[in-house]
Amino acid sequence: MYKYLTIFFTLAIFTLGSFPAVFAEDGPDGNSRKGKYTYRKVIKACHERGEVDSASPKVSPADMKRSEWKEIFENKNFSAFGCLPEWDALSDSDIMDIYAYFYSSAADSPTPATCK
Repeated sequence: MYKYLTIFFTLAIFTLGSFPAVFAEDGPDGNSRKGKYTYRKVIKACHERGEVDSASPKVSPADMKRSEWKEIFENKNFSAFGCLPEWDALSDSDIMDIYAYFYSSAADSPTPATCK
């Protein structure tokens, strides 16, 4: 009886110990919540400057797949967003946070962004 309980608990410990590794993503290390806030702040500053017509973002994370966002952020080609002076003023940490937001809410993610 004790032999079976020992085996059961050993298997349970190994299963629970590897649980985070099973669901780990190969995504960016940024903070997606902070990235969402920073992205909206960039668009708002761009709108106040008069470059865009609306303070709501025209580019949504669900517009592209993760691989497409990865290519954009790795190449630092932010022309699709507009507002290049605001993007140039961002720190690398802020860009990683925005990247994490777009990656975690992409069209092929488990929880894509549903509205703009």
